[in-house]
Amino acid sequence: MWRPEQPIRHDLLEARWPTRDEAARARLFQPLESGRLKLTERTWIPAMVPWRATDDGFVTSDVLAWYERFARGKPGAIVVEATGIRDVPSGPLLRIGHDRFVEGLRALSETVRRASAGRTRLFIQLIDFLAIRRRPEPEKYFSRHLAISQRHRDALAGRFQSDEDLRRLLPTLPRAELERVLSSRELSALDYGYRERVTDTHLAHVRDLPTTLPGLFADAAARAEAAGFDGVELHSAHAYTLASFLSRLNDRDDGYGGSLEQRLRLPLETFRAVRERVDFVVGARYLADECIEGGNGVSEAMDVGVAFARAGMDFLSLSRGGKFEDAKQPKVGWAAYPYTGKSGWECMPTTLADPRGPFGRNVDAVSRIRSAVRGAGFSTPVVVAGGIATFEQAERILERQDADVIASARQSLADPDWFEKTRLGRGSEVRRCVFTNYCEGLDQKHKQVTCKLWDREALSEPDVTLDKSGRRRLTAPRWEPE
Repeated sequence: MWRPEQPIRHDLLEARWPTRDEAARARLFQPLESGRLKLTERTWIPAMVPWRATDDGFVTSDVLAWYERFARGKPGAIVVEATGIRDVPSGPLLRIGHDRFVEGLRALSETVRRASAGRTRLFIQLIDFLAIRRRPEPEKYFSRHLAISQRHRDALAGRFQSDEDLRRLLPTLPRAELERVLSSRELSALDYGYRERVTDTHLAHVRDLPTTLPGLFADAAARAEAAGFDGVELHSAHAYTLASFLSRLNDRDDGYGGSLEQRLRLPLETFRAVRERVDFVVGARYLADECIEGGNGVSEAMDVGVAFARAGMDFLSLSRGGKFEDAKQPKVGWAAYPYTGKSGWECMPTTLADPRGPFGRNVDAVSRIRSAVRGAGFSTPVVVAGGIATFEQAERILERQDADVIASARQSLADPDWFEKTRLGRGSEVRRCVFTNYCEGLDQKHKQVTCKLWDREALSEPDVTLDKSGRRRLTAPRWEPE
């Protein structure tokens, strides 16, 4: 993963935990009611992909146990991991692209409702993504995948007799000559693996995304409502399709790229299609800053937030970074991973950071977005995430009105009960995340995600479920308040 130049190792923030009476008066534990969104408190566990679904996208007992464990901590909301809206193979990610997935998802919503005693609202994150392939061996790329064109033939004229000769010639060329012969997209496919972009309008299915996506999202949302969820989060962040339409890098010339107004068209049309089909909460997750050259910055994110609020979205959840454009080159046989470059680090900063540090890096940007939304006359709740891991840190954000809801992923993974412990005046018992991104390293390899602070603890207990290697437990040890 990317690291800042001359990084500084930052200590964890000092933590002062409230008494039970102090917690009862705290903003963090006050209810929020805004239109359809009704939370018992302002705590939120954002989507994390734990790699526990079947290869066909079905809910498993491990999926149920994962969310049951978070629900026992009774946060205001849990957002279920990125869930595919298409009925296509996508590995061990949850899917919602067909009615056959509803039964398992209903078991999930019932599990969370039961474990949280009805306190926790459950949303599911709906995603679409374009094709990506693993980085190929050069010989394989040139022999199978490269589409030979007249441009290649002209560039190497006189050095081959047939296209098959040309394919055998290409792997032997020095890098400088390859850069002359191949297009930038062909070089990218060779160096990183083939990846579709929303700007690939020469591909019919990409060109037709504005026609197909709204209906796919609406169908998925209807299934989520049938499965008992309290709402959906339209994933418009990181490297997913809707995020790419929003990006300043989207220069489609069909009315869905170029100006921000046109880049907003598909996300807004998708929201309207979903809103027409369901009665429950519909919000969006998008980026406060893409953190890439030429991408959206905070000023664009402010305008996006106002547009989303004006359209009637029920909440705005803000992340940052996590883009393919600056991802590290993968090893041969691996696919590019959008959290390995600078933008990925900004999404999940570690304690090895620049002088600004890793804690609450997204707060200033989110505060500006919220101010823009409020200045435009909308009260849409704004959710902030990114290195928020102490009570005082969260409480100050709410006190300053930088955001309305506090989301915590890595700290909640380290201790699924940390909100509950804080609420009960037992914050000294919180298992604190050390922000080394052990969990992210597992995710990058598509291994079942756990936390190093608890995944080797009490492995011999009879009710412990282990990972596929048999060396790590899959959920944190239970904590029972006295």
